[in-house]
Amino acid sequence: MDDADDVYAIASAPFAGPLTFARAPFDRDPTDADIVVVGVPFDGGTTYRPGARLGPRAVREQSVYVGQYPWGHWPWDAQVLAERRLVDWGDIAGTVFWAGYPQRMVRDVRAAVDPLLATGASVLGLGGDHMVAYPLVAATAERHGPLALVHIDAHSDTWDMGDDLNHGTMFRLAAQEGWIVPDHSIQVGIRTPNPDTCGFRVVDADTVLDRPLAETVAEVRARVGGLPVYVSFDIDALDPAFAPGTGTPVAGGLTTREARVLLRGLAGLRIVGADLVEVAPALDPSDATAIAAATLALDLAHLLALGRPEPAPAV
Repeated sequence: MDDADDVYAIASAPFAGPLTFARAPFDRDPTDADIVVVGVPFDGGTTYRPGARLGPRAVREQSVYVGQYPWGHWPWDAQVLAERRLVDWGDIAGTVFWAGYPQRMVRDVRAAVDPLLATGASVLGLGGDHMVAYPLVAATAERHGPLALVHIDAHSDTWDMGDDLNHGTMFRLAAQEGWIVPDHSIQVGIRTPNPDTCGFRVVDADTVLDRPLAETVAEVRARVGGLPVYVSFDIDALDPAFAPGTGTPVAGGLTTREARVLLRGLAGLRIVGADLVEVAPALDPSDATAIAAATLALDLAHLLALGRPEPAPAV
C-alpha cells in the first residue's frame, strides 16, 4: 500500500487510527507549530449539570470523522490549514482533579499555555466548562495585549458574584482584570436575562434570528475594530435541538448552520485565540452535540489560521 492508499484508507475509516484533533500530529513540544489544540477536561465551575470534563475527548473523537477529508473542511478553502502547522498538544490532565479548586485549574492552564503562546503559536482550547476560558483569555492577553471578545453563547457569563470564579462569572472578572476591552467586545445569541452588561454589546438570539446573519456579522466586525480578537464559543449557543449534550441548555438558539455562517463571516479579523466549550457528551447519546462541536472547532481553527501573519516566503 502506497502513501496515497494510506490517505484514502484513513479517510474511509474514521473509527481507526490515532485519536487526535482531526488527526493532527500529537506534539508536546510544538516549537514550530502555528496552531496548538489544548484540551482542558475541567467542569468544576459548572452550576447546573456536570459532564463537560468529558468534552475534549468527545470533540476529538468526532473531529476524526468531521475532519477526515484530506481535501479540506467544507466549505473552507482547502489550503487554509494546509499552509499552517496544526498540532494537538493533548489535555491538561491535572485539571480534572481540581473540581472545587478553580484557582488550581487556572494555574495549571497558565503553566501549560503560556509557553505555547511564547513560541508564537495560536491556541485553540477545548473545554471543559466555560470557566476554562478565564486562564486562556488571561494567557492570550498577556501575549497580545487587551482583547476584543467575540462571545457566542446562550448566557452572558458576566454575573456579579464578587470574587467567585465559575462558568457564569469569568468574563466579568476578565474585564475587571483588563484582559478584555468591553467597548470592543460583543456577545451573540444571548437568551437569558442579565441586565448588567458590563459594557459588552449584547445581540440577543431573537435579534440574530430575526434579521439576515450578514447584519450580525457586520456588527461584530465593526465592534472589535483593530484589536486582537478572542472568540469563545459555548456549544449551548446552539438550540438544544442541535446540541442537547450540554450542561445548561436554553431553547430558542442558533442552528448549527447559522453558527457556522456566523463564524465564517469573521474571517480576516486578527483572531489570536479561541475556545469551544461546554460539551457534555453523556447527556447526548446520539453524539450530535460532539459532531456539531467538532465541526465548529475546525471552523475556529481556520479562523486562527487566517488571523495569523502571512507565512514568510521560501528562501
